[in-house]
Amino acid sequence: MTRQQHWTTEQIPDLTGRVCVVTGASSGLGLATARTLAHRGGRVILAVRDQEKGRRAAARITAEQPGAALEVRRLDLADLDSVRAFADRLDTEHPRLDLLVNNAGVMAPPRSLSAQGHELQFACNHLGHFALTGLLLRALAAGRDPRVVTVSSPNHRRGRLFLDDLSGERSYAPMKFYNQSKFANAVFGRELHLRLTAAKSPVLSLLAHPGYTSTGLQTGAPVAAVRLLYGRLLRPLAQTPERGALPQLYAATHPDARGGEFIGPDGPAELRGRPTRVRLAPAAADPGTGRRLWELSERLTGVRFTLPEPEREAERSAGGADAPPAVA
Repeated sequence: MTRQQHWTTEQIPDLTGRVCVVTGASSGLGLATARTLAHRGGRVILAVRDQEKGRRAAARITAEQPGAALEVRRLDLADLDSVRAFADRLDTEHPRLDLLVNNAGVMAPPRSLSAQGHELQFACNHLGHFALTGLLLRALAAGRDPRVVTVSSPNHRRGRLFLDDLSGERSYAPMKFYNQSKFANAVFGRELHLRLTAAKSPVLSLLAHPGYTSTGLQTGAPVAAVRLLYGRLLRPLAQTPERGALPQLYAATHPDARGGEFIGPDGPAELRGRPTRVRLAPAAADPGTGRRLWELSERLTGVRFTLPEPEREAERSAGGADAPPAVA
């Protein structure tokens, strides 16, 4: 792995003129990301489910950075109708985008379903971001050094796709389905990179994870056991959102970041530290899993990317086809 020990947000280049979309920007990692992008001159669209919280977040940023270019837009990633409405409005107002940070997420709620009947974590963390990326891809392709950064988690290494019980109707465990959604994020970011490369698109797809970071996902988790463990007992070990956001900011802005890379903390077990390139779980790079998730996501969202399927022969010769099945 290549360490980036001395990299700080002060090294982010001037972002003046760049239009950036950050999902889940009203708090936690999303707010920390939006704040830094705005401080470096970017026009930042805060995509939030609760517009009042979004406006308060924007006020915090402008109090620190008078004149920051900010827009607050409603986006409920668990509702595909909301995703389409957001994308339609953005297409009208911003026909060119430079950065999409797929950051928002929910963690370990009791079993519940989205507006379209999908398990909530899979719907919000993966399907909503899949649809959003597809709907904004044309605007991103017109951008300057355009990038999609999808935020996963170390938990993706514990995840699998439960294709025979995707909604958890027969057997649901909050963290098991959270891990599935983070695995889906990792598979999607990788597969998107392969398809963009095959299409010779200027858009880069990168992955990032924040390590163990204290955010509202833990402290506000609806399941008491998750809230106690991650939001209280282990909280002293966690990074701040400002530190946890460094990998996704590096992926979003560093001139040397490349499509397909996965950026996370460089400390023990990738729980904390400076941004560095980290390993994707072999199961998340399995070509068959990538193809199956892509086709499933297109069917469930109704959003089709106009990208060719990548040639897989190089991956097979490199051993990718021998990766363990990533479905259960």
